[in-house]
Amino acid sequence: MPKTPSPEAHTFYVDTRFQRLARRPGGVPREVALESAQNNIDQSKPEFESWLDAELQNLATVVRNAEAGMAESGWLEDVGFRSRQLRDLGTTMGFVLLTFVANNLCEILDATPAGHASDMETITCHLDALFLARQEQYRHMRLEEVPELTKGLRLVKETVSISPDVAPK
Repeated sequence: MPKTPSPEAHTFYVDTRFQRLARRPGGVPREVALESAQNNIDQSKPEFESWLDAELQNLATVVRNAEAGMAESGWLEDVGFRSRQLRDLGTTMGFVLLTFVANNLCEILDATPAGHASDMETITCHLDALFLARQEQYRHMRLEEVPELTKGLRLVKETVSISPDVAPK
């Protein structure tokens, strides 16, 4: 006869191979590893800022060429790739707002079906916001410090309609 289930859940922990390896003697203490990682990030920041400036200029060139009707094939994928790079590195390097804008653009581009035209106004709006987020007075701002910008970009993302009858690129 089956037992009546207990009304309280029982939590148990599994000791995985990874956990055992992480606890073994030797290695670098957590605090030392974190300090070393932070030092590496701090040393990389000047190079990152140069890379960021170049990346934003390259992104702007791709978008301007597309607006002028001189886009190379795969330009939209290029915009997506560059946006993902900005999103993935931004917060680590102290550019939280930049990460937010790039992520918003990534989500819009990811939602666009293959073979359909993208809304250039939406891309241009996000490009302008990326340049804004790069500026010194905005780079360290938290999202709640620029509610109008973040709310507006979220609204743009939500209202971008992707219609099946949009002409292919």
